[in-house]
Amino acid sequence: MLKFGLKLAVAAALLAMAITAPQAQEQQKTFYLLSHGGPSDAFWIDWNAGATKACDQLKVTCKISFSGGDMAAQKEAFNSAIAAKPDGIATTSAQPGLWTEEVKAAKAAGIPIIFYNTDDVATGRQAYVGADLKEAGVTWAKYLVDKKLVKQGDKVFLPVEVPGASYQQLETAGIASVFDPLGIKYDVVDCGTDPAGIIAKMTDYMIANKPPAIIALGDSVAASVKRVFEGAGVSAGQIPVVGWGNSRETAEAVKAGYVNAAAWQYPSAQGFMPVALLNLAASGQPIGYDVHTFSLYDASSVEPILKLYAGK
Repeated sequence: MLKFGLKLAVAAALLAMAITAPQAQEQQKTFYLLSHGGPSDAFWIDWNAGATKACDQLKVTCKISFSGGDMAAQKEAFNSAIAAKPDGIATTSAQPGLWTEEVKAAKAAGIPIIFYNTDDVATGRQAYVGADLKEAGVTWAKYLVDKKLVKQGDKVFLPVEVPGASYQQLETAGIASVFDPLGIKYDVVDCGTDPAGIIAKMTDYMIANKPPAIIALGDSVAASVKRVFEGAGVSAGQIPVVGWGNSRETAEAVKAGYVNAAAWQYPSAQGFMPVALLNLAASGQPIGYDVHTFSLYDASSVEPILKLYAGK
C-alpha cells in the first residue's frame, strides 16, 4: 500500500510538472534590447541599469546588446533576434530607414517592436520611449535666442560624435528651424567617439574659431566641455553652452557655470520603460503610444541629478 501510494504521489507530481511547466515558460518572456550605443558610455550605463532593473522586477529574460556605433553589427543582432522569435524587440534607430525591412519582418512574425532613444516613425513601430530629438534642437536654440546669447551673423559651434546619425540630423533640423530665419549660422563638427580625441578636436576648434556659443549635440561632447574650456583658456561662463546633460561630468559643469543648461533624458527610465511596454504588448495589451523623456535643467535645478549620481 505504501509503494502504491508512493507511485501515485510521484505520478501526481509528474502530472503537475507537465501541466505547470508550459505555463511557467509562457510567464518567462524573452525580450531583445538592441542599442547602437557603447556599454561604457555614461548614458548607456544608466540606461542599462534601468533596463536590467525592469527585467528583474517583471521576471522576464532580457538579451541586451550594444553595437558601439557599428550599424552592420546592430543589423545582424536585429535579424538574429527576429530569427529567435522572442516575445518582443526594442531597438534604437541611429539612421533613418535603417530598420524598415526588419520591422516589417518582425511585425509579420507577430513580434512587438518598440523604438527607444532614437525614433523612426516611418517604420511602423508600435511605440517610442525617449526624447523628441527635433524638439530638443528647438529647445536649445530658443534658449540661446530668448536669453539674447546669440545674434544675427553668429556661427554657433555644434560638436557631435557621429555626424549623419539620426540624432544629429534631427537635432540640427530643430536648431535650423530657429536659427535660419534669424540669420544665425551653425557649424556641425565631427569630433569622433574617442574621449581624448573629442577633447583635442573641440579644443582645436575653439582656439581656431572662437565661437560665440556651443550646442553639444551628444553626451560625450557635452561631458567634455569643462576640460575643453580649460585647454582653450576659456573661463566658465565666457561662452554660453547648451546641449545634452546625461552624465555626471555635464551636471557638474552646469553647477560650475561651464554649461548654461542641459537636457536630461531620464536614462534609467528610458531603459525601464521599453521593457515594461514590451511586457504589456506580449500580454496582449495595446501599446500604440509614445513616452517622451526630456527636461532641461540649469544651475538652479541640477542638485537632484547630482544627488542621483552621488548615490552610485
